[in-house]
Amino acid sequence: MLGALLALVAFQLAGELVVRVLVLPLPGPVVGMVLLLGLLIVRGSVPEALHRTALGILQHLSLLFVPAGVGIVAVGPALVGESIAVAVCLVLSTVITIVATGQIVSRLGRWRAESTRTSAARFSRSLAQEGRRG
Repeated sequence: MLGALLALVAFQLAGELVVRVLVLPLPGPVVGMVLLLGLLIVRGSVPEALHRTALGILQHLSLLFVPAGVGIVAVGPALVGESIAVAVCLVLSTVITIVATGQIVSRLGRWRAESTRTSAARFSRSLAQEGRRG
């Protein structure tokens, strides 16, 4: 578990370095996550230790919101004057996230259905060819 946790932190650090070197307007951890995703795609699977570690982190994800909550309480008076702008941003970002997620799920569903049809057609053709040979 420690090795997998170190790997996650190493990818976060790599993301931070890439962002700093290339002066990208992105969070370093997001770039690190994309780098990790690329490695896992090339590898073809998720190592068991990394899988277990990620599940452990996700089970305690709510703890990561405590610092954000404390920050909101600490700057609460400053947010009162900007409450309309904050509310509009929250609503818009929620709507955009829901729409984007729906579009991605829809496209992935169509892609998967097409991929399944293509695989099934290939399998049927190979069976037919085997039948002609035999």
